[in-house]
Amino acid sequence: MNPDEERLAETPDVAGAYPRLSDEQIAVLSRRGEKRPVWRGDVLVAEGRRDRDFLVVLSGMVAVIDGYGTPGARMLRVHGPRRFLDELGLLIGQPSFVTMVAQEAGEVLAVPLPTLHELVREEPGLGDLILRSFLARRELLIGDITGIKIVGSRFSPDTRRLRELAARNRVPHTWIDLEEDPDAEELLRRLSISTADTPVVIWRDKVLRNPSNAELARVAGLRRSGKDQAVCDVVVVGAGPAGLAAAVYGASEGLATVVLDAVATGGQAGTSSRIENYLGFPAGISGADLADRAVVQAKKFGADLTVPAEAVRLEWDDSDQVVHLDDGTQLRTRTVVIATGARYRKLEVPRLAEFEGTSVYYAATFMEAVFCERQPVAVVGGGNSAGQATVFLARHASQVRLVIRHDDLNRDMSRYLVDQIERLPNVEVLRHTEVTELAGDDGQLQTLGVRDTRTGQRQQLPTTVLFIFIGAQPCTGWLASSVALDERGYVLTGAQVRTDTPQPVMLETSRPGVLAVGDVRSGSIKRVASAVGEGSMAVRLIHDHLARFGHAADRQLPRP
Repeated sequence: MNPDEERLAETPDVAGAYPRLSDEQIAVLSRRGEKRPVWRGDVLVAEGRRDRDFLVVLSGMVAVIDGYGTPGARMLRVHGPRRFLDELGLLIGQPSFVTMVAQEAGEVLAVPLPTLHELVREEPGLGDLILRSFLARRELLIGDITGIKIVGSRFSPDTRRLRELAARNRVPHTWIDLEEDPDAEELLRRLSISTADTPVVIWRDKVLRNPSNAELARVAGLRRSGKDQAVCDVVVVGAGPAGLAAAVYGASEGLATVVLDAVATGGQAGTSSRIENYLGFPAGISGADLADRAVVQAKKFGADLTVPAEAVRLEWDDSDQVVHLDDGTQLRTRTVVIATGARYRKLEVPRLAEFEGTSVYYAATFMEAVFCERQPVAVVGGGNSAGQATVFLARHASQVRLVIRHDDLNRDMSRYLVDQIERLPNVEVLRHTEVTELAGDDGQLQTLGVRDTRTGQRQQLPTTVLFIFIGAQPCTGWLASSVALDERGYVLTGAQVRTDTPQPVMLETSRPGVLAVGDVRSGSIKRVASAVGEGSMAVRLIHDHLARFGHAADRQLPRP
């Protein structure tokens, strides 16, 4: 960076991402923090550092730099007095994806993270200010195209796998497309890597050739190695809205809580671009934002979140449960909350697998929207997920065709979504229509074959990207015969369980101490609000179970 770049003016506030603290707020933080002098050039937070303090600039200027110390280093932000540093990663235990360097001599206030958690509980206004700012900064950081680099072909399933893991977990990353980026091959030559070895992940001094999800997760700071294997009170399997609610309430009420998810926090809700009918958010909230807030809450209360980590088997030993993970780890726990949700169903059409991951998707997020810019796309499905995807994609695609088998959007879709869809000029709803074929070359979809179910008339529609939202099937394969399931594979609970032993309580499965919540539970209402309610309710039942088995004699439930 040249001297002119180093003297950039302080970054203006963007969408509430860079607020200034008041005298009163700084005084509150100062009572629990330490003032430190800094000199020009001091590195306050180095890229890759995980354990760090919450820093407030009292005087001087601090720059946020991407790629510090490299020829391509870029200054992203400059913070002056009363501004605080960092972003969401500080609260959820991720390493810093940037470096923060003092541009002028001055003074900072350092508050240890555990102390910050205590303070924000005592000062909710301050806590909300910091959280809102950190969430906004994470979005801006992702938009700055910084962080981890993923180099690979858009037609590679492994490239898609790595990008999906990074995107679903809101990890700042750059995708360098071998087909489109002219600098991609030069980068690989400098690293002595052939295209056959791609995809590769690059961050700092690490170069990983086609890493597993677990390897990428460790680099991104999503999971720590060397987990304590002591018996915990509850293992929550699945980190969608139901699982995260159980984690927040369990950890806040003193339970030793471990949360697992095979892909990312947020579940299916995490892929929604905007949820507009969730209580308390009249302007709507994205699924990713909702999940991030819940993760911060759960970690604040001491929950241990491990992502990705897939449960493959459930067994028991005496009154304890044993959850087996895909890496061979065994978690011994007194209770289990099954919150694995459901997986999207697939269309029964030829060549579907050929286009999955390159032209066919089951979620509509900003990652998929990249492929839809000024392109004709199609959405199959008539529920809320399909409606939310249609509204979101209409902002990016040249045309969106919504394909439904019946004739009434109001049958399965919320009215507010139907109203929005009917007002969009570039959206066409194809009623009484089913998809019959997919056509294209080299993994790239070109046309979609559809048939009118009333007349039998067929047509070919220009389509480069297809989104499928036609329902889901429960993620219960890992349970085998551990608990009772209904004829569709959903978990039976409470009065649904036929048994000669004492009847399971509400949400409890056929196995005492194992509960099921959210979409995976037979008969549940498939809504975010009901999933959150069931997850929180499960914690009350866990306390009762632990008391019956003599594990909760010294536990005190918090007062409402």
